[in-house]
Amino acid sequence: MAKAYMLKHRGFPGRMPSSDFQFTIRRANPKGATPLKARERYADRKAADKRADLAFMEALWQHFGAEPFERGNLDAGRLSWLLGREVVPVEDTFDPTDYEALLRIDIPRVMVAFPDVIVDLPDGEPA
Repeated sequence: MAKAYMLKHRGFPGRMPSSDFQFTIRRANPKGATPLKARERYADRKAADKRADLAFMEALWQHFGAEPFERGNLDAGRLSWLLGREVVPVEDTFDPTDYEALLRIDIPRVMVAFPDVIVDLPDGEPA
């Protein structure tokens, strides 16, 4: 079995400060990447979980901005809370089990769900 390639996003926070909420993983799973799947965010989620979503979204925006990015070593569980809403696949052939899958931030949706995250848009960027 070929070893899975996994881009490590250097400089991306490994976890939410002062918490156990993980943002990245250390190494690729030799059995393959954990599948990404959109998770429903219910209104009664714990405040700590909501803070973790916000912190992760802020880290994504600060690290990648409006540019497409590779899934790489981003934690599947944390990414799945945003998938299909604030984070969307770039390609129609999206493979949820591929470390090299390309994603992007859906700016209009982030501005609704996390209004304080995107405060400065690059010139000409649609809101």
